[in-house]
Amino acid sequence: MEDLLIAGVFLAAFVGINIGGSSTGVAFGPAIGANAITQVGAGVLMSISAIIGGWTIGRNVVTTVGNDIVATPVFSLSAGFIVLACIGVTLLVANVLGIPTSTSMVAVGAMVGMGIGNAGVEWGVLVRIARWWVVAPVLAFGIAAAIGRWKYDEIAAFGGISEPTTSPVTLRWTAGRPELEIAEDASSSDIWSTVLLLVIACYMGFSAGASNVANAVAPLVGSGMVSLDAAILVAVGAISFGAFTIARRTMATVGSDLTALPMTAAVVVATIGATITTGLSYLGIPASLALSTVTAIIGLGWGRAQRGKSRVAPSPPATREETVRCEKTPSYAVHPSAVTLFQGSMVARVLAVWMIAPLAAGGTALAVTISLL
Repeated sequence: MEDLLIAGVFLAAFVGINIGGSSTGVAFGPAIGANAITQVGAGVLMSISAIIGGWTIGRNVVTTVGNDIVATPVFSLSAGFIVLACIGVTLLVANVLGIPTSTSMVAVGAMVGMGIGNAGVEWGVLVRIARWWVVAPVLAFGIAAAIGRWKYDEIAAFGGISEPTTSPVTLRWTAGRPELEIAEDASSSDIWSTVLLLVIACYMGFSAGASNVANAVAPLVGSGMVSLDAAILVAVGAISFGAFTIARRTMATVGSDLTALPMTAAVVVATIGATITTGLSYLGIPASLALSTVTAIIGLGWGRAQRGKSRVAPSPPATREETVRCEKTPSYAVHPSAVTLFQGSMVARVLAVWMIAPLAAGGTALAVTISLL
């Protein structure tokens, strides 16, 4: 039993390290791409943010996933080990195949599969969770679409968010201390933009810690072999380790991929995704930061494209050529990527993957549970 517990802790740490790698890339990738912070600095801020989020709001999600889904206060340690193994294998396969997955959904799917094969499932709790899984992306899309359609330009003008991809302000960590390097030609707008970008990144890190701690250690807590506080420490430690190690590649990738997205858009979608995820975590609902962020990006692009369809018709047009030219000219400037952000095939692929991954984890957990327990 002691050996199984040690193996379970190491497996939980493995899941946490992978969570830290992927979450840090999502949160700090834009800041890395803008040269607003170094990778070491991003690891430090991500660790601090995730620890705060996991230790405060994150314990609500751990309780839901570890104690409320399966129809028994405590299940066996071997059952918890099966759940962790299914989570780890599913995430590993998804990462190898390059398929975006929701760690929260995978964790819940594995818990449900184990519960069906063992002690049963609290279907009322599962329905409540699933209902929010539908509402959250719809809400993110709707808010982002409304902002893109009516308020995007006002936000950019009011906030003074600069659009260049290379920031003249960089936060570095030297000898364990933060140092802010400011170029001679940096304006107050540049400094404001950098500070805002880093604050939003830390907010996303906080949200990731709050929602993802449960995915690594909830099965251990549900087994009754590890206390809630000790489990959270294991999770945040693993997430921090992932932020300093494997996150380097994901931060570089996300930073490069998002350079075409305006800084204003990156701040808007990050704020929407992190706020929805943090709110659900407070309610104890395991939520996907990535899903809310992706649907916010799609919604913002769709909203901007709709704004671009506004037309200013001359009254009256002098010639037919003027009429045609006016009909082809939008009354508002639209970012070149606005239309391409909303693609039906991409939406279908995202939704399909987000449904398949938890079903795969749940099916595997059910099969293993029935065969071994």
